[in-house]
Amino acid sequence: MARARETARLAGFGDWLEVTDLLREYDYGEYEGLTTKEIQQTRAGWELFRDGCPGGESPEEMAARMDRLVGFIDRTHGDVLVFGHGHCLRALTARYLGLQIWVAGLLRLDPASLSILGSEHDHPALRRWNDTGRTD
Repeated sequence: MARARETARLAGFGDWLEVTDLLREYDYGEYEGLTTKEIQQTRAGWELFRDGCPGGESPEEMAARMDRLVGFIDRTHGDVLVFGHGHCLRALTARYLGLQIWVAGLLRLDPASLSILGSEHDHPALRRWNDTGRTD
């Protein structure tokens, strides 16, 4: 969470921060510190948002946590700026859009990118996704 808070501060929003544990990174349990490639060497085809992590968070638990965050955001009745970890933000987006948690695994999200969730015809919609300002 320290990196997310620092990013918010650098972006000029440090005085507006409201920290929530709902935005903590995915709990990797026994997989903490391992890359996807390393995990797949012993568990072929492993996918975080489908399989979860032994001793850590399951996809269902992540979905429930993001559903609580979506509910919190909905109760604000206004715009909300969120700084967080990539996996968490991908999961938040899937759940905000009403999609199954495994869809988060299909959403590429680069560090320091801008994404905007909004609505279209009274339903949740992506307004902008993974905008890094680069043209490559």
